[in-house]
Amino acid sequence: MLTIDKLNFSYGDMQVLWNIDLQVNEGEIVTVVGANGAGKSTTLKNISRLVKQTSGSITFQGEELKGLESHQVVERGLVQVPEGRKIFPEMTVLENLRMGSFIKSARPDRETNVERVFSMFPRLKEREKQLGGTMSGGEQQMLAIGRGLMANPKLLLLDEPSLGLSPLFVKIIFEIIQEINKQGVTILLVEQNVFQSLKIANRAYVLETGRVVLSGSGSELLSNDHVKKAFLGM
Repeated sequence: MLTIDKLNFSYGDMQVLWNIDLQVNEGEIVTVVGANGAGKSTTLKNISRLVKQTSGSITFQGEELKGLESHQVVERGLVQVPEGRKIFPEMTVLENLRMGSFIKSARPDRETNVERVFSMFPRLKEREKQLGGTMSGGEQQMLAIGRGLMANPKLLLLDEPSLGLSPLFVKIIFEIIQEINKQGVTILLVEQNVFQSLKIANRAYVLETGRVVLSGSGSELLSNDHVKKAFLGM
């Protein structure tokens, strides 16, 4: 579904991604883990065209993304839920969700998708008229994911969905990610919570200082000595 081949990216004169190779197959949960500053979020931004690569190729369902803008990749079913949630704080829960279906292809399914999100997140249904900015961090993360689902994603990019959440909400968010995948949405997950993300991943990549240093199944990387030492404190 998604193939990244020798992706390089620089902020000005500072190169931050080096020859990234990454693949996501349809139906998978693929996780990218690494420390702060490893290049995880920058990789996602290149995929969703928020920034443009220095060299290398990014192909989604056989189409090279290089010449496309962000709204065009969303139209194709590639949707990112950003780090830090980025909801509209002065809009209600329902208004936030409807903004997620702003693209033309998603508008006919707007009301059906609202009900789908509310069935997946009953807490959002209870708060549909509440302003997004008045909710807890976990509830806002639910809203951000729900807004992403409103665009009918084929591939959902999740950037640090558990960041800053309580242990209870972390557990809920990872259960929701698995449920979304079971409903037919392929997922590329960027996470600092290495244990939880590798536990649910079909395959995973480890980034260090802008380079892929390890790849394999989630279970393989969980038992890898380097991963245990560097990320799990074992």
